[in-house]
Order: sequence, then C-alpha cells, then structure tokens
Amino acid sequence: MRAHVLDGDVTWVETDAGGLIHNTSALRWAEATEHAFYRAAVPELPVGRLPRRRIEATYHRPLKFRDRYQVTLSVEKLGRTSVTYFWTVTSGGALCVEGRHVVVHLDADGTPAPWPQYLRDAVARLENTAIPTSR
Repeated sequence: MRAHVLDGDVTWVETDAGGLIHNTSALRWAEATEHAFYRAAVPELPVGRLPRRRIEATYHRPLKFRDRYQVTLSVEKLGRTSVTYFWTVTSGGALCVEGRHVVVHLDADGTPAPWPQYLRDAVARLENTAIPTSR
C-alpha cells in the first residue's frame, strides 16, 4: 500500500453560510482518511496516543454541498517519535486542498516516544508516495 484513499460527498453540515466547505472540513477528512488507514493496517491501534502537533492546509478550489471528493494520504516523513502525513483533496480531477499534519506517538505518560515497530512497519508502507502537489 503506497497511499490510502477515501471518497466522500460534501454534506450540508460541512458547509459554511456561503455554501462552500468550512475550512475545517478538509482537516476532518484528512484525519478520517488517516484513521481508515490505521483501521486497515493496525486494527487495534491505540489512536488516543497519536495527537497532532502541527496542521497546515492550502485551499486551491472551493467545494460545495454534494460535491464528490477524494482524499489521498501518504507519509512524507517517518521520524523516531513522529510522522508527517501529506494529503490532497481532489474533486473531478482538480486539486482542491493540499495539506500536511504531524502526528506524535506518546507513551502511557503522555511523553513523545519512539513508534512501536509494528506501527513503524505499517506507516512505512505509505512512506515516499509521490502525489502531485502545487509546491
């Protein structure tokens, strides 16, 4: 597996008063795609020990209610205690949003800790996936 993909439709609750997606919608979609990857790769993963450290997003094209979209998630960098995910949201073949978020693995005391080998192996399968980007 080199990337994890999740398809969806923009729902009413994901839009703002102007009828376009709320800026947080893409972040939730990226997180849902990450969690779908974890469920597929490591079903018993303790996701409560994987908080976000940094999130960034660039919005290229607006999405509106009922638009179909696809989120593609890959690993940009796998460190000792953190992983940087890169993701895109496309619709109709057009890039709508691209972003990154850094996830830190915590031990039982809430201190950054090395990723367990089983988790490193699962995450490494997504590492270095080439996804088109505007950068």
